[in-house]
Amino acid sequence: MRKIFAIGDIQGCSLELDQLICRLPKNSRIVCLGDLVNRGPDSLGVLRRIKSWQEQGFAESILGNHDLHLLARAGNIRGPKSLDTLEDILKAPDRQELIDWLRRRPLALFDGKNLLVHAGIVPQWDIQQTMELAREVEKALQKKNYLNFIKNMYGNTPVRWSNRLKGDERLRFITNALTRMRFCSSKGDLDFTSKEGIDAAPTNYYPWFAAPKRKTAHVPIFFGHWSTLGLVQKNNVFGLDTGCVWGRKLSAMSLDLDHQLVQINATSKN
Repeated sequence: MRKIFAIGDIQGCSLELDQLICRLPKNSRIVCLGDLVNRGPDSLGVLRRIKSWQEQGFAESILGNHDLHLLARAGNIRGPKSLDTLEDILKAPDRQELIDWLRRRPLALFDGKNLLVHAGIVPQWDIQQTMELAREVEKALQKKNYLNFIKNMYGNTPVRWSNRLKGDERLRFITNALTRMRFCSSKGDLDFTSKEGIDAAPTNYYPWFAAPKRKTAHVPIFFGHWSTLGLVQKNNVFGLDTGCVWGRKLSAMSLDLDHQLVQINATSKN
């Protein structure tokens, strides 16, 4: 039986990705936890690899905030940021194929046992609701006029989930939770002021996975996004953004019960 490995944020680190794949057991499948691109040296190479592997049936990738930023850049909705390394994709002859493939990727995956997201899940959502809400955003991204969604995607409000949210506000909150969140309150209020570790939590806020009465506490959750945490492996929570793009490690972990960990040291700080 094939092993399936979740891989943390790659962010254009193609050399480390190739080395990591060579270290995995033969015939393994992979699921990337988002942020395939940006800030690393070879975003185009990484995107082409994962697209090819997904089309061959042994890879999948969840959308992360940097992947969404690429969609916004490609749609001329956002300009470049100082640390962007996306120009190779934007100038590539297969740019449109890559963009169309990327916007058809999921925001969350559930295999019947494990739940995989890029950033986090608010405490009020159970597995079913998480997957249903993720599909709402996926459908918006897969429409011909998906750029209308991208134009209204950015912003830090609303901060609290309500089933009564509609339209752009509803889609924006879902996107922020699944691709950007780190800290939240017990009521599910999102905070975007801190990107540091657990000790930097604002008053009355928690790392999303430590929020009281979280409805997904019983299911193993694999996530990326939060490089300042480093490797997380406790209480059904597995954080795999180990900061490869910042000169640390690229990490993969199997989804089965042994949670086999494979890591590659970054070749250099980008």
